[in-house]
Amino acid sequence: MDELRTTVDESRAPLTAGLYLVPTPIGNREDITLRALRVLRECAAVYCEDTRRTGALLYALSIKKPLIACHEHNELSRGQEVLARIRGGEVVAYASDAGMPGVSDPGGRLVRLCIDASLPVCVLPGASASLTALVLSGLPAEDACFAGFLPRVGKARRERVAKLGAHHGTVIFYESPLRVADTCAALAAVWGDRPAALCRELTKVYEECVRDTLTALAARYQDAPPKGECVLLVGGKTEEAGADPETLLRSLLSQGVSAKDAAKQTAAVTDMPRNEAYRRAVEMSQKP
Repeated sequence: MDELRTTVDESRAPLTAGLYLVPTPIGNREDITLRALRVLRECAAVYCEDTRRTGALLYALSIKKPLIACHEHNELSRGQEVLARIRGGEVVAYASDAGMPGVSDPGGRLVRLCIDASLPVCVLPGASASLTALVLSGLPAEDACFAGFLPRVGKARRERVAKLGAHHGTVIFYESPLRVADTCAALAAVWGDRPAALCRELTKVYEECVRDTLTALAARYQDAPPKGECVLLVGGKTEEAGADPETLLRSLLSQGVSAKDAAKQTAAVTDMPRNEAYRRAVEMSQKP
């Protein structure tokens, strides 16, 4: 498969047919790259998550292109159009609402469709809320884990939290400002009180990064939720810190979690062996 070439040395050569994922600014429009501008100007069409939002960006950049909506509900069907256009020799751009397409945004299935069809894909580097927040937080960048949005409720959420709690690197979440306090409190209950940072409105006028602990952030935002788009970063598991296994077991059982699942989740984030955790969970659940 021919590689797509858009290097500085070849900037005068026409773009080759393929899918180009174009990161868009997460706030400050000055963060658009020269390469992104070139692709947007020279492509045949721009497929995008929201035509209104991408249209406003292109208008500000004085770029006129056909815009086609391609979001989580129609990405697969639109993907067939994209494949046909690339096979016909066209340059097709894809942009999600802000940041890197495919990272907690549509775009990933388009990439997979092109790869499966042996068609060229080019991902342009650019703005990313998760990486910007990671560096700004001051937490270790080595072995960082991007977790995106947590499941809202239930077993899926508890199991995801338990699994991520065993990670030794910084964990990066996207979170609604209205759920930041509850999420911080829930993570602290399971993981122990870890160092954390809440980054909001990145690259915008009111950009802010609050560095503290999970319990402190939970208290700070309980009655006054942060405003704007938020990225929550939490320090990884250490040998010294962690939730008390007995307290965690009791908390999970009180939420209606089965003894088996409570033991599994407790063992994942504490030093208590799973068989011991299960034995204690059964004992606790049998007490009146």
